[in-house]
Amino acid sequence: MNDAIDISGATAGDFEPRITAFVCNWCTYTGADLAGTSRLRMASNVRIIRLPCTGRIDPLFIIKAFERGADGVIVSGCHPADCHYTSGNYHARRRFAVFHDLMEFVGVDPRRMTFSWVSASEGAKWRDVVDEAVTNVRALGPFEAYRELAPESAQVVAGAEGS
Repeated sequence: MNDAIDISGATAGDFEPRITAFVCNWCTYTGADLAGTSRLRMASNVRIIRLPCTGRIDPLFIIKAFERGADGVIVSGCHPADCHYTSGNYHARRRFAVFHDLMEFVGVDPRRMTFSWVSASEGAKWRDVVDEAVTNVRALGPFEAYRELAPESAQVVAGAEGS
């Protein structure tokens, strides 16, 4: 019997969430890189999508992440007043607040979504954001509702992966 332990402390047979992170190029991505080069131990469940600015994140990106199998989503960018594009993070914050309420209205647990500010020098904070998001989503279990949202072609592809 193999009871391998991963960084997050779960045994090999436990649910491991898939988390998609949409991060800004200038701050959070660099902070995530710092966490990696500093060899900080953190959950490895997060796949990063780097964008020029969090203000560029369309809510459709988050819906598509869930539709394509993500169990949770992280949106992270520059701290307020530190945006390299002047006000992109303010736009993202407003958009995320509305989107958060909309997702809750349609039945997606808001704990599946994390919004944070992480600067380029905050590798340890990125680790904390990742670990907290993974812990929250792991407690909620797999997100199965995306199968109802996905077009039939995506369902066929998802079904072929399990074969």
